[in-house]
Amino acid sequence: MIQKYSIGLFLTGLILFSLLSGNVQAQTAVPADFGAKGAIQDTSITMEEALVYAIQDEYLAQARYDAIIGKFGSIRPFSNIKAAEQRHITALLSLFQKYNVKIPADTAKQYVSAPATLKEAFQQGVEGEIDNIAMYEKLAAAPALPQDVRMVFTQLGDASKNHLQAFRRGLSRN
Repeated sequence: MIQKYSIGLFLTGLILFSLLSGNVQAQTAVPADFGAKGAIQDTSITMEEALVYAIQDEYLAQARYDAIIGKFGSIRPFSNIKAAEQRHITALLSLFQKYNVKIPADTAKQYVSAPATLKEAFQQGVEGEIDNIAMYEKLAAAPALPQDVRMVFTQLGDASKNHLQAFRRGLSRN
């Protein structure tokens, strides 16, 4: 009986240590109506919804790069692109404020976990930026957007094209 209790206590401690040290991360599937995936499948997007999709996707990218940096260290291009994602979020937040749109909570961390290898990290970067570019192209083409919103979406999509090139270069080296 004591031996079973000791083993159970040991396993509980090991699990807690793993969770606290960041070696195990919980991950929930990204909802179909979240970020780029949500925007791409949505057939009728208001300006408010476009802003929400955009910031959700930027939150998701930043959480992804945080997880990668947490596991592999502050390596390029992840550290540079993480800083760029913060600038993207700042640009979007100014539009939320200007148009009095409620800013959604940043829940993206629950949808990411660190990949097993750097190659997988670069592949995730490639896939994320491809979705991000498709989202911004769709959002920028939406009818009846104010010109400043359309311009920000276009600029963020163009920046994502640069990020995509950086991740593709990294993937080819790994």
